[in-house]
Amino acid sequence: MPRWNRDRIAKLVDHTLLKPEATPEQVAAVVAEAAELGVAAVCVSPSMVAVADSANSAGVPIAAVAGFPSGKHLPGVKAAEAALAVAAGAAEIDMVIDVGAACAGDFAAVGADIAAVRAAVPRAVLKVILESAALLESAGDATVVTACRAAEDAGADFVKTSTGFHPAGGATVRAVSLMSDTVGGRLGVKASGGIRSADDAVAMLEAGATRLGLSGTRAVLDGLG
Repeated sequence: MPRWNRDRIAKLVDHTLLKPEATPEQVAAVVAEAAELGVAAVCVSPSMVAVADSANSAGVPIAAVAGFPSGKHLPGVKAAEAALAVAAGAAEIDMVIDVGAACAGDFAAVGADIAAVRAAVPRAVLKVILESAALLESAGDATVVTACRAAEDAGADFVKTSTGFHPAGGATVRAVSLMSDTVGGRLGVKASGGIRSADDAVAMLEAGATRLGLSGTRAVLDGLG
């Protein structure tokens, strides 16, 4: 049996709909599809958590984003957004760091930002989006490594590559490998952004990803046969 088969990969996927034009009907359909596909979670915008929760008869874990997609929100705003999402039914939060602060080397600010969200949602799974392509392009490997360490120190459960909305790009094997080596299994690593085929998904998992963020989940899984 192949190491990465359809069922195994499905259980590692956050089935995602974060388009700003998403409607309640589309969110409900994504929740139903998530249950059908047997994924780890369904990821939606904070304003859509209540919609997802009301459509979620199968009990698929709901993830919501915070500070998305720019990361330039004040820490208190991100914390409040995360807390409201959890109150509406989210079990997981994917927050965006202040990428500019990381590029400038202000990791005290990065850590404080993450810690504010962690304190606001102490029981939620917290994934920290580094926007790795932008960090690598602007500041290099050491910045990604230090951002991962800041996330770990602040109590994150996962580090995550990308929003999928940044012009620098999404997940890469290089970034996932670097992040995985840094957190050493103590945190999960979520690869997201631009993963559109079964080959892409397997490459990220082989590089060390333990969760995948996919909007085209069915097409990726169908590619596994």
